Amino acid sequence: MPKSQPNLYAFPGVDALAPALRAYIVQSQNAGLERHNSFKVAVSGGSLPKTLAQALLAPSQGPRDSIDFSKWEIFYADERAVPLDHADSNHALLKAELLDKIPAHQQPTVHPIDAAHLDDIQELADQYEKALVSSFASRDSVRLPIFDLLLLGCGPDGHTCSLFPGHAVLRESDAWVAPIEDSPKPPPRRITLTLPVVTHAVRVAFVATGGGKKDIMRQIFDSSQGLPCALVNDAAGERCSWFVDEAAVEGVSFPRKAFL
Repeated sequence: MPKSQPNLYAFPGVDALAPALRAYIVQSQNAGLERHNSFKVAVSGGSLPKTLAQALLAPSQGPRDSIDFSKWEIFYADERAVPLDHADSNHALLKAELLDKIPAHQQPTVHPIDAAHLDDIQELADQYEKALVSSFASRDSVRLPIFDLLLLGCGPDGHTCSLFPGHAVLRESDAWVAPIEDSPKPPPRRITLTLPVVTHAVRVAFVATGGGKKDIMRQIFDSSQGLPCALVNDAAGERCSWFVDEAAVEGVSFPRKAFL
């Protein structure tokens, strides 16, 4: 039986992509609420928070399009070892783009890193793993946390989270959260969800836009070469969906699907 394939949804531009991404997130939210009365989601940084804000802060189109942020539990798919208000912080970015614009009575539960451990990157990762353990049950009873949704970006080198091509952290199979001291992209010190955690999620959604992504998208979908984004595609299969604009997949031969 052939392995399932990821879903590739292409749109004319971000204005068409955002409502589809919202619909997908609402579906994921509702499934999470049905399962355990909460929505456990991990988010990365880069250009993603801005697109998320465009999708999620739009007015509701009715009961089937309702977002209940108060039931959301937000983690970071990766984070930089910097203060929470630093320009490089994924938390600071998501806060500015999205969290600060959500009404007070709807505020989600958010899990930033513990900035008290910025000087010890291993301890920073360990403490963040403990936050996951407390949310997803004890480490002994759960082999891997199961996020309802991971919302990820794709770097120009094919990295996602802080999982970089050829990096030793790609081989980490035990820890849920791993430290990185030598990121090829600054800042060098980071923590990241590991590949088994990413690929164990109920759903994974990538957002990639702009013509600057077309070369790496061709490599991810048409030749793979062991790139981190391609490894997620391979392991998650149809649980993985890509929301892209046409510019990002120009020349990509992998078949697109219509978003229904």
